[in-house]
Amino acid sequence: MRTYLDHAATSPLRPSARQALLAALDEWGNPASPHRTGQRARRLLEEAREELAEAVGAHPSEVVFTSGGSEANTLALLGSRSARPERPRCLVSAVEHPAVLTLRALGAEVLPVDAEGVVVPTSLTASEDTVAVVSLMMVNNETGAIQPIADVAERAHASGAWFHSDAVQGLGHVPVRFADTGADLLSLSAHKIGGPVGVGALLVRRGIRLRAAGLGGGQEGGVRSGTQTVALARAFAAAATEAVATVRQEMPRLTRLRDAIRALVLQHGGTLNGPERAAPHIVNASFPGVRAQDLLLLLDEAGIDATAGAACRAGVRGPSEVLLAMGRDEATAASSVRFSLGHTSGEADVTHLAEALPRVLDRARGAR
Repeated sequence: MRTYLDHAATSPLRPSARQALLAALDEWGNPASPHRTGQRARRLLEEAREELAEAVGAHPSEVVFTSGGSEANTLALLGSRSARPERPRCLVSAVEHPAVLTLRALGAEVLPVDAEGVVVPTSLTASEDTVAVVSLMMVNNETGAIQPIADVAERAHASGAWFHSDAVQGLGHVPVRFADTGADLLSLSAHKIGGPVGVGALLVRRGIRLRAAGLGGGQEGGVRSGTQTVALARAFAAAATEAVATVRQEMPRLTRLRDAIRALVLQHGGTLNGPERAAPHIVNASFPGVRAQDLLLLLDEAGIDATAGAACRAGVRGPSEVLLAMGRDEATAASSVRFSLGHTSGEADVTHLAEALPRVLDRARGAR
């Protein structure tokens, strides 16, 4: 028996997404071609764009298909900087995904967070009139912290800055309506909600004119180049439709499972990293005297899949930058593990973890 507690890295493909993917694979035309085969593919692509837009409260013209959330973030931030040379500054929060936080290497400034990993909106003032774009994720991928994006968006707009949010961990876990977020730019990814790997989207509010960050034919609204993968777009739209339609029922169900895992962590001497009010699918925990990698290897041996912080940091040794930004010491940040839930999670997963955790922790502590 295996228990999968790593949905924040990748969630299993939903049957609805699999069905849409397989059906669309039979259409092999290039959607840019003028002949009938190409135009059939174009119709399927535009139907996927319309379906995704409907699911997330956007207009179809605001949907730019990408290869995933990281590319969507890249297009949003580099495209904003290039489009507004008179505003040379960019602000990003200290707890962003590496696809955003690595913009520091290009001079981006960092907005601090409090001990719960939440940005304080007043750290952004209306005098920031040289800022091109402000980026703050909707839900933190390591701790589940829900950020005050509407407040920060309002403050960004007061100074004339554009506002971007990485909503990859928000979609399917908390309500997401682009028109209501206050964001000018919103990044999404399919494989976090039971869609396929290799497709995502950047939502670009009408009136925002990004400059393309790559070379090519500009197939996606002049912002992103390359022949679109129709089958992936169709599967993404199907997964998003289902995830959004069920989010109101899934939130309380996943919250109960999350809280049961939180209780297990505390019962066995661990500490929780992140706010009480958090997304329902993520638990970040540290166990004093235990190396995260030892614990994860032993959990894997016991048939439980979990990870240390963000999946994008797999193989990267060192403490979590997110937890360090929250004021945790290096030992706590280096010992943190993440359990994350999704559409296939159930009570049996928590039961398996409850049975394995005491034994695994004893062995991990003995490995020191």
